[in-house]
Amino acid sequence: MKKSEWRTKAKQLLEDMPAERREMIEAKLAAHLFDSVYWKKAKTIALTVSQRHEWDTRVIIEKAWKEKKNVCVPKCYPKVPEIVFYHLSSYDQLECVYIDLLEPNPDAAKSISKQEIDLIIVPGLLFDLQGYRVGYGGGYYDRFLSDFSNPTLALTSNEQLIDEVPRDAYDIAVDHIITETGLIF
Repeated sequence: MKKSEWRTKAKQLLEDMPAERREMIEAKLAAHLFDSVYWKKAKTIALTVSQRHEWDTRVIIEKAWKEKKNVCVPKCYPKVPEIVFYHLSSYDQLECVYIDLLEPNPDAAKSISKQEIDLIIVPGLLFDLQGYRVGYGGGYYDRFLSDFSNPTLALTSNEQLIDEVPRDAYDIAVDHIITETGLIF
């Protein structure tokens, strides 16, 4: 299958998941993340503000705020194309840029340099056991991660793990994967 076909299949899997199961998986993902050495060591954490079909990241954002960690979230610049991370201290700094997609308003938030980020929680729809992923197709994270030296991590359900995702030469694998059963690697 092509990436686009896997992407469609994975989105459908997430959208069809019963709410009770989704909540149970989200709680376990968060618990394993918060228990990880990567979370404990990180002072500045980068992650997306989740969309409806994704694993909820608000509990992660709020836990980071509570622990006085810096949170930064990406804004996509399609014309460049690149992502820039901005410090997020309040949901009021976000704006809706597409249907359901919240990104930081550059006028309300300060950009964060790549070197300031201790941990990136990388979004994705499917992952394999080598850390490669099927994302949303823009290549933004692959470009950003190409020279990023700190840990990268993905949160995903066991159902989103497959033997091998289709990959291109420019694809960058995540360093670690956490599922509802714990840290895979």
